[in-house]
Amino acid sequence: MTTATPPPLPRDDAGPVPDAPGDARAYDAHALAGALASPRPQEITACAALLRREGLLGPDTHLSYFGLDEQDKRELLAGATAPRRFRALLVDLRTGRSHDAVVCPGEDRVVSARLLEPATDGHVPVVLAEFGLVEEIVHRDERWLAAMRRRGLTDVRQLRVNPLSAGVAGPGEDGRRLQRCFTFLQKTPDDLGWAHPVDGVTVVVDVVTREVLDVTDHALLPVPQEDGNFHDPGWVGQPARPGLKPIEITQPQGPSFTIDDDGVINWLGWTLQVGFDQREGLVLRNVALDDAGRRRPVLYRASIAEMVVPYGDPSPQRWFQNFFDCGEYLLGGFANSLELGCDCVGDITYLDAVLAAADGGVHVVPQAICIHEEDTGILWKHSDGWNGSTQSRRNRRLVISFFVTVGNYDYGFYWYLSLDGAIELEVKATGVVFTSGYPGPGYAYASELAPGLGAPYHQHLFSARLDMAVDGTGNAVDEVESAAVPRGPGNPTGTGFTQTVTRLRTESGAQRLADTTRNRSWVVTNPSVANRLGNPVGYQLHPEGRPVLLADADSDIHRRAAYATRHLWVTPYAPDERYPAGDLVNMHPGGGGLPRWTAADRSVDDTDIVLWHTFGLTHFPRPEDWPVMPVDSAGFALKPYGFFDRNPTLDIPASGGAHCHAGGPGPDTCHDPHAGHGHAHLDPRTPQGKAGA
Repeated sequence: MTTATPPPLPRDDAGPVPDAPGDARAYDAHALAGALASPRPQEITACAALLRREGLLGPDTHLSYFGLDEQDKRELLAGATAPRRFRALLVDLRTGRSHDAVVCPGEDRVVSARLLEPATDGHVPVVLAEFGLVEEIVHRDERWLAAMRRRGLTDVRQLRVNPLSAGVAGPGEDGRRLQRCFTFLQKTPDDLGWAHPVDGVTVVVDVVTREVLDVTDHALLPVPQEDGNFHDPGWVGQPARPGLKPIEITQPQGPSFTIDDDGVINWLGWTLQVGFDQREGLVLRNVALDDAGRRRPVLYRASIAEMVVPYGDPSPQRWFQNFFDCGEYLLGGFANSLELGCDCVGDITYLDAVLAAADGGVHVVPQAICIHEEDTGILWKHSDGWNGSTQSRRNRRLVISFFVTVGNYDYGFYWYLSLDGAIELEVKATGVVFTSGYPGPGYAYASELAPGLGAPYHQHLFSARLDMAVDGTGNAVDEVESAAVPRGPGNPTGTGFTQTVTRLRTESGAQRLADTTRNRSWVVTNPSVANRLGNPVGYQLHPEGRPVLLADADSDIHRRAAYATRHLWVTPYAPDERYPAGDLVNMHPGGGGLPRWTAADRSVDDTDIVLWHTFGLTHFPRPEDWPVMPVDSAGFALKPYGFFDRNPTLDIPASGGAHCHAGGPGPDTCHDPHAGHGHAHLDPRTPQGKAGA
């Protein structure tokens, strides 16, 4: 990629950055692809070498996070590119010293390296080595062994210690890097340990000093004995359900999209770049639509920037149980390798995720990202009684997805782009619910799933970071509601109703809750661009409006996950405002991220804005969720609202008759026999593979 004029702005310059042009041509996924591509293997290797050279990455140091330190978008949209930089979070598990570093391999230097103060900054995210380390430490502790013997458990080989992020520091814990741990009984190597919680015992481990600080035996609850081995066909106790005929999905002419080596997709008028981050997982960049030959941007960047799972059982052994799967555990690093026909069905294109390993090496997750098309039923249809015409068109969507397993839960993240300009995100939660002992009938904070087996009530609260670019950078947000009109001269029959539109002008005024009783939604408009009717073009955010964080306002989790107390926050774009709960969430005391940024109460009217949308599930587990949970979904939709001058799908051709009748039986296989499969690295040097190619 060549550098356009003006020349690159110095990255260390604290002076003002020019505003990006309003011309929508600046948002070109192809032009910006090189600057925004996911880290390449050679960049990871080069950065690790620089960190070692500067003494930041040694034999006891673990690379907790590594990702692209994205250039200020105002520079990029102005045509000024700079050498790519990468952010590295490191922890030395021998000394506990942690660093937040920025590395520029193109300039052969470590740009900055800040020594963190954990008591105030928080800790870098959990590293994989801590999981195995904690179990070894606990198994040697006499206090824990005594608690296990009290329950008749003497074979430590069957006792799995579950290390969990510690929440906030308690008395005497400031600055320590801690895990708080529960114990589960795993009868055999193939047993589902979640079926047998050894409840009532909590262990606190310092992973740096490698000592058990405390073992508390809060309650003596029986260990549930009924197995939950759903993965064993013999345990299920019944044959496979008969009569299930195969569904085959084929595209004989191949898919309707193309993808290049930097992850730029072109699909039926849409262009966007697909990236992957160790913390956020999938990242969509420069999402734009072709409208009669004109590229029109909608989103500069979209991702899940945080998710928290707060548990609602306040008992002494569980008060701390609140997990930030992005900020504490690095969600993207737990991506699954997907399988054709089982995780994804049809003509599939796979992309590998290229990540940094803890030692600075390259870790590739094969087939981590699945891209395909889906038929979604009727797009539009009408049979007219006056002119006798009958017309219908079928809809389809482009699906970009990945799956992660974080401890007991599995999450699928599915971004959908549709022919009518809609953008949707669906999160599919499945896996195994977090279990506990069940104290007895009427317990207020958990469900009973099996005899003596409980599952605490909890929430899954996601934050979508939506860096909006509706026809350019000058955007504003209007809150739109349905409203009844009082009976009167203007509404003599009392049947009138209307909608109200309220501009959200400042950060304090843009902290909003959804209200489904009023059909509340938020429209992102560009006041400088009008449609043919003279109204500002826009995109409308449709929230599901489920509960936000239910914890008390004075609780630790309320301070740490303040983003989850509102469905909507709006901030002006700032390159260092990336994560809604703050940069370092692990054992942070709270107050970081959105509450700190928005205290300035900046203007969000007709400027470059970022939407932070909270959505998710409030889960009261039911017996049907055990031993493995059927998918439960949450999400949101962004739909054009006066963005187009009319229905943008009038050019979609009618389906042929061959698509409208049933075919014969197909082979009973796990996958589509007519579609091949392949995979690609998000690496320009690696050939891109495509299913069906």
